[in-house]
Amino acid sequence: MSRPIYLDCHATTPMDPRVLEAMLPYFTERFGNPSSITHAYGWEAEAAVKTARQTIADAINATPEEIVFTSGATEANNLAIKGVAEAYFSQGKHIITVQTEHRAVLDPCKYLQTLGFEITYLPVSHEGLIDLAQLEQAIRPDTILVSVMAANNEIGVLQPLTEIGAICRKHKVLFHTDAAQAIAKIPLDVKTMNIDLMSLTAHKVYGPKGIGALYVRRRNPRVRLAAQIHGGGQEKGFRSGTLYTPQIVGFAKAVELGLGEMESESVRQLKLREQLWNILSKIEDIRLNGHRTKRLPGNLNVSVERVDGSALLLGLQPIVALSSGSACSTTSTAPSHVLTALGHSRELAYGSLRLGIGRFNTAAEIEKVGKEAIATICALRQANSQNNQITCS
Repeated sequence: MSRPIYLDCHATTPMDPRVLEAMLPYFTERFGNPSSITHAYGWEAEAAVKTARQTIADAINATPEEIVFTSGATEANNLAIKGVAEAYFSQGKHIITVQTEHRAVLDPCKYLQTLGFEITYLPVSHEGLIDLAQLEQAIRPDTILVSVMAANNEIGVLQPLTEIGAICRKHKVLFHTDAAQAIAKIPLDVKTMNIDLMSLTAHKVYGPKGIGALYVRRRNPRVRLAAQIHGGGQEKGFRSGTLYTPQIVGFAKAVELGLGEMESESVRQLKLREQLWNILSKIEDIRLNGHRTKRLPGNLNVSVERVDGSALLLGLQPIVALSSGSACSTTSTAPSHVLTALGHSRELAYGSLRLGIGRFNTAAEIEKVGKEAIATICALRQANSQNNQITCS
């Protein structure tokens, strides 16, 4: 049996064979611990980590010393938010974030509320964008951190990082962004954007799972963090634990490839996205979620009225692999918090599809998925209401 067409690239991406090729030697002959600096095995692992750190730093216009390796973006988010809260609590206990953030940001913030911190959760427009004036008004004398994601993991919306960074710098408040979905897909520059902390991961950009990083600004201002994992003192004490050399090498290779192909791939994925939307938009009562243009090139999130979301996913399952929201929340029976923040009803939020187009998708696949989606939606609607006239052209 042929496997379904994969259109869930916001959940994870398939590893690029070139990434695997770069990683393989570090599982076998170059297996040393990069902290073992008394012999050749450790030296070659240390050199590989150093090179990878430089590659990732260059990708966001940082310095290698500002890159802290983690197990992924979830850990990076926790280290950034909890680390800042613990290090700066004497200056204030107020943090600002957004209602549509990933749970890896929202849940640490909720945890901090149990410790006495105050969190402001900014709303978004019906297109998913924050109001910059509202952000600035929310900043207080005791605000220590603003956390706004670069690219939303469900609706692909791109927040105005440069403008947010300027506001935070003006008020001398630290700015953290979860850029898990953005790295090597859109240009990122921590200097021009005034970003103080940035969470990254490899598996959203055709790299391995289980490796990520946190950028921590060292100058103007120098960001202080309280470590959340203690042990051997690796990563300048911010994150103890033996560095996973093969994963780090793979992360850097994935970023390198992504940057090298970012411009051409953005154009290609945008073309595929528009192809898919042109097909799906022919059906009645289907709406695009998020801003029409200020979104990741490969993201298409739609809500379909008069269709049960779980039935729709089940009907499409043999043809296409996709999801209705964040892969981290698929066990939840609640509707997407991102879509309800846009003003959607529970019913409409349940009837949503998140289509994540990636590097290995083709125009022929997109055509097939679009036609199958229309056929499945029409079949479900007709099964639910035989008397309704439904346009399925």
